[in-house]
Amino acid sequence: MRTSSHSLARLLGDWSSGPGAAHRRLTELIRLLILDGRLPLDTAVPGERDLAGALGISRTTVATAYAALREQGYLSTEDRARSRTRVPAPGASRVTPETAEAGSELIDFAHAAPPAPGEALHRAYTRALDQLPRHLPRHGYTLTGLPELRAAIARRYTERGLPSSAEQILVTNGAQHGLALIARTLLRPRDTVVLDHPSYPHALHAFRSTKCRILPVPLSEHGWDLEQLGAATRSAAMAYLIPDFHNPTGLCLPAPERARLRPGCPVIVDETMAELAIDTEAPPPLAAYHREVISLGSADKTFWGGMRIGWVRADPGLIARLGQARTATDLGTPLVEQLACAELLEDIQAILPGRITDLRARRDQLLALLAERLPEWQVGEPSGGLSVWARLPEPVSSALAAVAPEFGVHLAAGPRFGVGGAFERHLRLPYTLDPAAMRAGVDGIVAALGAVRTGRRAQATEPAPF
Repeated sequence: MRTSSHSLARLLGDWSSGPGAAHRRLTELIRLLILDGRLPLDTAVPGERDLAGALGISRTTVATAYAALREQGYLSTEDRARSRTRVPAPGASRVTPETAEAGSELIDFAHAAPPAPGEALHRAYTRALDQLPRHLPRHGYTLTGLPELRAAIARRYTERGLPSSAEQILVTNGAQHGLALIARTLLRPRDTVVLDHPSYPHALHAFRSTKCRILPVPLSEHGWDLEQLGAATRSAAMAYLIPDFHNPTGLCLPAPERARLRPGCPVIVDETMAELAIDTEAPPPLAAYHREVISLGSADKTFWGGMRIGWVRADPGLIARLGQARTATDLGTPLVEQLACAELLEDIQAILPGRITDLRARRDQLLALLAERLPEWQVGEPSGGLSVWARLPEPVSSALAAVAPEFGVHLAAGPRFGVGGAFERHLRLPYTLDPAAMRAGVDGIVAALGAVRTGRRAQATEPAPF
């Protein structure tokens, strides 16, 4: 895989602003693109002359940045070949005093994923193992999913206001797997995909991997512009929307606006946060208003990311088509996880209230910490989901994310959620950490922000685990 000079220039966005030498800023942002996954591993980077031309800078600046990245272990060093992206081997990076004091693990403010409901999860797996013997005489492959899990997912859609049958459900290895399968099956290179902007980073990657053209429709602080969204979709092959406690903003599309939406193309709706309504009644699924909608769901945010269970809800014909296309990459989802997920869905009415109460307390603590420690940041109060979307007074999100590991914190920079380097003034902060880690993490962010404001740039720190 390789990236062109113009593609890398778009990912870098307005990289030239900020204190410090140009080659250091370029080094820092390319390194962050690699760690964020926006520049995938083993990707051949453009030649020095090509990238210099695309950025309008001297070749010496690019050469110096590439040399620093090779020295730090983020680019390969083979002779007579284009350098390829990589990450340093464990232990190869320099540890600073700040990271030494913080301990060996960074406080993870990059991933919005809650801890497992321990007792309920353990009980579900115990029941799953009790059921496993009846499946052992068969081969164990479930191309579309176990019938009992498909039925449980369909029942949950029906309870949420969208009558569904098991034939409309395809079980996947997480929602991201389902999205990639839909993109590979239904889209062709150069097709236009509309999405709300900002958006989920792995969705952006899925559409870029199929070489689609991404058309972002901005979200305001109040939500979606339905007229603009309808106009954009009329010339598109597909739209990808997150109307349920949007990632990263936390916005939720109200039921009346769901009814008024007039999409001009098929729509993939990401519902991975749909069950996490904290301060409001969750509206019915968008597919209850528009039959052509393809719904993506997941157990990861509701229960636990370690299960890797997701699903697609669509008309039975498309489900069959996706099942056939799936055979090119895998033959099904692990049985024990499917059995455990079915058990959890049966108990969801008992599990959710405690989950929601816990998330509300964590959200309120994070909002209080940000108001106390970073009062100049503008932070909305999401009514559901797992994160807040903060607006910073200056465009330093990438610089802050790059420096933060030196202060014991792992952050996801705002541009990770955008197209063309957008959202340098934004940062997504999940409220899924325990109270002590959350407070320590905010303290680390405050310290890192102070360092960025004095002109400090990132050192060659060890990459945070993904």
